[in-house]
Amino acid sequence: MTQTTDHSPPFSAPVLLQGGRRPALVACLVRGAIAAGLGLGTFAVLVIALWISSPYPDSGPNGALHVAAGLWLLAHGTELVRSETLSGQPAPIGIVPLLLVVLPAWLAHRAARDGLLPADDRPRPSARGALCAVSLGYLLVGAAATVYAAGGPLAPDLLSAVLHLPLVTLAAVGAGVWTASGRPGGPLPEWVPARLRKELARTWVAVAMRSGAAGALTLLGGGALLVAASMVWNADATQDSFLHLADVWSGRLAVLMLGLALVPNAAVWAAAYGLGPGFALGTGATATPLALTGDPALPHFPLVAAMPAEGPGTPLNWAAAAVPLAAALIVAHFTADRAAPRHGDRATAWGMGETALAALHGAVVCGVLTGFLAAAAGGPLGTGRLTAFGPVWWLTGAAALMWSAVVAVPVALALRAWRVRGRAVGADGSPVPAAAVPGPASPAPVAASGVEVDDMDDAEFDPYDFLPEFPTGSRKTDASPDGTAGASDESSEGAGEGAGDATGSGRDDRAPWAVPLSPWPKAPGLSSIALDADRAKADGEEREREERDREERDREERDREERDREETHASAADRTEGLGTSSTRSRAANPTDNRADTGAAGADAAQQNPTLPARLPDGLPDGPAGRADADRDDSGPPATP
Repeated sequence: MTQTTDHSPPFSAPVLLQGGRRPALVACLVRGAIAAGLGLGTFAVLVIALWISSPYPDSGPNGALHVAAGLWLLAHGTELVRSETLSGQPAPIGIVPLLLVVLPAWLAHRAARDGLLPADDRPRPSARGALCAVSLGYLLVGAAATVYAAGGPLAPDLLSAVLHLPLVTLAAVGAGVWTASGRPGGPLPEWVPARLRKELARTWVAVAMRSGAAGALTLLGGGALLVAASMVWNADATQDSFLHLADVWSGRLAVLMLGLALVPNAAVWAAAYGLGPGFALGTGATATPLALTGDPALPHFPLVAAMPAEGPGTPLNWAAAAVPLAAALIVAHFTADRAAPRHGDRATAWGMGETALAALHGAVVCGVLTGFLAAAAGGPLGTGRLTAFGPVWWLTGAAALMWSAVVAVPVALALRAWRVRGRAVGADGSPVPAAAVPGPASPAPVAASGVEVDDMDDAEFDPYDFLPEFPTGSRKTDASPDGTAGASDESSEGAGEGAGDATGSGRDDRAPWAVPLSPWPKAPGLSSIALDADRAKADGEEREREERDREERDREERDREERDREETHASAADRTEGLGTSSTRSRAANPTDNRADTGAAGADAAQQNPTLPARLPDGLPDGPAGRADADRDDSGPPATP
């Protein structure tokens, strides 16, 4: 049996299966096309269902599909042109039901978000690549739908389609990419001017954005309440219009769905009505809280039946001004919450100028958003008198700006002043920390002996040496001045408390060094708790670092002492060994001079260390014992001092 080895190159998978960013971008392209197809299919299902249920269809399924494509384009802001009119002239339809925009925008947003969060077996594309790929796939389907709808009864205007379809698509896809990236607040791209990036990075800019958006949402919600109240007030006219507009349930269902899609538009119109400029009901009529002037061209529709009556306004119409007033108060509330938090550190409160600037910019943001909504909510419904319907965007935006600026700025300043009341302020209106507030003059420090200390170097004494022994004033004396035992001075303590309360400063006159009590409530806010936690953590890390440094220094000191001790022992041993060797050799060479050498050595040792006894030859005792000791010293080992 012969074994063979295959040396052929391994199988090379296609590019789409290998990895890299190309398959991820292709997947994003497909996701964008699927999102557009889902939206288009949803509109087609609804239109086909209504066409099937209609007892008198005007066209076949081909016409219904053309209408569905036209409505899908209308949901992206594209203006449609209705060719079949009684006059024979094409009539534009430019009012976009804002509720229809939600579905395609959500689908495009989700496609971009999911494209940047793929499965584990697929690489993640870049944010810019996902934006371009998803938008391209979506716009390819949109271009096909535009070409298909051009031959239907609701044909799209090509210029409007080229302008609005890419704009809405890029906005929705960009929001999805931003969401998938974690909703970052910066940094801004480099093509943005450096000065603008610096200004937008300031804290009050973010506060102004939030407060302005909150004000615009309040205007929209207040407008919806005005629409509901008006429909209830004119319930009979609204019901009559709804019942006579269609006779069968399928037609009434279509009218109901169209009315629901136009509810956001009606809310924006009502908000413009409350702001003052109102809205146009054709080219020759305007509805404002003061009056409804001109000859309105009102079609038969339930929402239109809830319009105010012709003639001058009444106090009930003037009450609509509560909507912009509430929006301005919301802007002021959001600004004051950041400028001077209710339970935050009052020393970090903003100054009056910064608070006013943030409130003013919040009013600008509110005006811009309101003007944008007003521009999106209006448009033409035909030719002639029907070419202008809805609020004028620049008038509505300017009115929202004026309402917010006039009301929000002073209210925000008043809220800030109320929350920092009782606090000393500087020249710019910013609060001064408690440590910088001057208190009553303190007497000169007195030592324990009662001697006044005038000039003394701070480095030569401990500050606590000059504090009284009992700073609270409630001390116990062992003996009174007349020699009798004393008790706790409770009366003086009570008097001290009464004095402190009478002054209202919270300072004990017997303890002038004490810090005055803060006039603010002691309930800590989340910022104070977080700050204390961070400070405690930093202190613990600092203590651990100091402990490690101290242990390292102690270890080095012990090692150095050990080395010095070993070197000392080694040198002493070397000297001892050298002295012993030289003395032995000297006695071996001159045995008769041992006594003299011993005496000389003793004399040298006595000079070096007077405490040692001198062993001189003359000091030896006379007689045989002395000679025997001398002989024994000569014959034995050398004596060491």
